[in-house]
Amino acid sequence: MAATASNSSGRTGSGKNDKDAPPPLPAPLSVPVADSHTHLDMQGDTPVAEALAKAASVGVTTVVQVGCDVAGSRWAAETAAAHEAVWATVALHPNEAPRIVHGDPDGWSRQGTRPAGGRDALDAALAEIDDLAALPQVKGVGETGLDFFRTGPEGMEAQEYSFRRHIDIAKRHGKALVIHDREAHADVLRVLDEEGAPDAVVFHCYSGDAGMAKVCADNGYYMSFAGNVTFKNAQPLRDALAVAPLDLILVETDAPFLTPAPYRGRPNAPYLIPVTLRAMAGYKEIGEDALAEAVAANTARAFGY
Repeated sequence: MAATASNSSGRTGSGKNDKDAPPPLPAPLSVPVADSHTHLDMQGDTPVAEALAKAASVGVTTVVQVGCDVAGSRWAAETAAAHEAVWATVALHPNEAPRIVHGDPDGWSRQGTRPAGGRDALDAALAEIDDLAALPQVKGVGETGLDFFRTGPEGMEAQEYSFRRHIDIAKRHGKALVIHDREAHADVLRVLDEEGAPDAVVFHCYSGDAGMAKVCADNGYYMSFAGNVTFKNAQPLRDALAVAPLDLILVETDAPFLTPAPYRGRPNAPYLIPVTLRAMAGYKEIGEDALAEAVAANTARAFGY
């Protein structure tokens, strides 16, 4: 999940520069694929069934709905139970853990002002995530990890404690671990090494360089690329994609965030996966169908569906 939300209310607009207008439907993919990481609960007032139908119309037939807090994780599990095309992951976002412990006086997490709850409150929230992770429609534990961009030194201890607990939850339930890693590459890799990684690890919205991609490949970690791989300043991501093994690559929207070029700044949604995948195929210098076949198989293998 990126730092700020976008409006995806479904309002119409005619111009390419209308920042409130959803981008147009891309040409359908010939090979169906999955959006490995999305936030349907943050995409305005578009009904889930409508969002899924729109995605399916362009060949995006499966989505992984990702939880970021207790309420969002419950919603993800309920939505996956209600829709055949949806699988769920559950977790406390790295930025959620310190806000549970130290409080959220500015309401940044969209849950209103919250007082400091301390370690007991964090443990209680983690216990709920543990219970949800046991459900059959929940295929992953995440997004968890470390985020040193938005959380300062006062919150790092809570983040790392929460991350370690999520790793344990994923291993005990045999679920994929979905990692949010922002400006914390070395520490994320350190904690994974110290705790012992689950069988399936997915670096959501992969943000490392080519060197880190080689480390991930050596460890069998999946790398999921989002729309920011198309941004002009994202050459390190394209370099990473170039060296990432084909059998470890996923594609995602992280919608409503990270809308791919040429629609950057407009609302993102699962139906825009073809835009990112086609760009990735170009960077990877392989055929569109070959990449789609690989990411479809990789996503199913990573999440065990």
